[in-house]
Amino acid sequence: MTKKEFPEQHGPPSEMEDIKERSDFLRGTLTESFLERISAGIPDEQTKLLKFHGSYMQDDRDVRNERKQQKLEPNYQFMIRVRLPGGVASPDQWLTMDELANKYGNGTMKLTTRQTFQLHGILKWNMKNAIQGINEALMDTIAACGDVNRNVMCNSLPYQSDVHAEVYEWSHKLSDHLLPSTRAYHEIWLDEEKVADSRDEDYEPIYGSLYLPRKFKIGVAIPPSNDVDVYSQDLGFIAVLEDGKLQGFNIAVGGGMGMTHGDTNTYPQLSRVIGFCKPEQMLEVGEKILTIQRDYGNRSERKNARFKYTVDRKGLDWIRNELNERLGWEIEEERPYQFDHNGDRYGWLKGDGKWHLTLFIQNGRIKDTEDYKLMTGLREIAKAHTVEFRLTANQNLIISNVTDEQKEKIDELVAFYGLTDGKENSALRRNSMSCVAFPTCGLAMAESERYLPSLIDKIEDLLDEQGLRDQEIIIRMSGCPNGCSRPALGEIGFIGKAPGKYNMYLGAGFAGDRLNKMYRENIGEEEILNELKPIISHYAKERKEKEHFGDFVIRAGYVEEVKSGTDFHEFAGNAGK
Repeated sequence: MTKKEFPEQHGPPSEMEDIKERSDFLRGTLTESFLERISAGIPDEQTKLLKFHGSYMQDDRDVRNERKQQKLEPNYQFMIRVRLPGGVASPDQWLTMDELANKYGNGTMKLTTRQTFQLHGILKWNMKNAIQGINEALMDTIAACGDVNRNVMCNSLPYQSDVHAEVYEWSHKLSDHLLPSTRAYHEIWLDEEKVADSRDEDYEPIYGSLYLPRKFKIGVAIPPSNDVDVYSQDLGFIAVLEDGKLQGFNIAVGGGMGMTHGDTNTYPQLSRVIGFCKPEQMLEVGEKILTIQRDYGNRSERKNARFKYTVDRKGLDWIRNELNERLGWEIEEERPYQFDHNGDRYGWLKGDGKWHLTLFIQNGRIKDTEDYKLMTGLREIAKAHTVEFRLTANQNLIISNVTDEQKEKIDELVAFYGLTDGKENSALRRNSMSCVAFPTCGLAMAESERYLPSLIDKIEDLLDEQGLRDQEIIIRMSGCPNGCSRPALGEIGFIGKAPGKYNMYLGAGFAGDRLNKMYRENIGEEEILNELKPIISHYAKERKEKEHFGDFVIRAGYVEEVKSGTDFHEFAGNAGK
């Protein structure tokens, strides 16, 4: 599809649209750029194309100023993200990622909020070897970033046995179905021979030559667990069960977490259900909704290019009617369902005759420290057992499909290496999540991963004073408003404004079904603790039975309830007592 074929125009195309049009189906000059030895980086235009191949160019911001003073270029390095539908990896795949992290990366792995691996600190000269190593383990990085469908998420814990397996398979099929068709990835990284002029041979039957206006995210949830934060997705599929059997999926459209500080035309939004489809209709529904965004998304202003803005601009009825027209048949009416939580269930659980151990991985970082050999312990489990590794949407890890015979041996390794299910931590810490932020993310305005644990230490003291250590409260922090850690869904949420300064948000729904609202703007740690202390005390004294913190702060008048992302910025600053 060319620019002239889009039904709506919002103004001149953005620079990124021109880059995609000139890219020869995502090839650009990436091959030449990675062969060039003068710089450890690549040209800016090529970094934008590199995202479609699953990588971002970054630099170590801890040494940026020092290197600038020394008249050296930034300490360029690359992040690689894997496409891993549903977050399921074999022991061999886990060991491959471990090896690549230590051979080419910074010696750590990051488990992301989209259930996949990220490797950081990879040098330009090692990129091809790293991607080929991932491919040899039957994984890839294609479409892990860029203006395409990203990693498809799926409910993590298979305690619903056969239903979970069935839903996971549909999620995997959907991920494969929506992959780009270009052979650019295979030619550049895997040495596939280019047999013809790609301009004549390449064809993108779903995406067209300009791909999507922005990234597109899909999540699949199995009630009562909303662990994938299904309403935060551009497209959500919510499994509908009857008598333990999968009947199909409710279809939710128009979610997304990112925004821009100070721009009220941008906002986080939750998706809304528009109907129901049968399992065998899922792939077609997913494709047609994606093509609606392809054709009607804003290709002029990238800040307003996500599907949520298309849905809000056109309306749910229009989206439903357009979907039915493209399908050639009508989706059914929404069917009943109920979510009651969106976190992980820690420790050992049994389902389908097998054991599943959920481990707490603080902020998803897999590494060894002097007193905690997390990476080594998981490596030894992967070496010794035929299990599955399931990466959760909350940055934790499940050792899955463990037999009765294996369980005792895994318990021994867990004990020997001091691996933790987090139960000794406060419920607040177990429900915490952060993005990477400094030093590698170029968008970060404030710390996140490196800071949130110490802030939780201090908030835990406030909770302990009120006897609330075991009270489940969701807390999330992001170093910038792009929202990778889904901070707008935290009962307590922080979004970075500047080094050491955050906007503080309160009032999200515990089941991931309501956005929070800004309570205080641009505050530091001392102000954060001073603001939270009386609220936590008030909650301890006057909460109703089983009332969640996010519900209480709305009932008590600290913030207004956000009923739609379009209201997210209203009443910002102070509703508080």
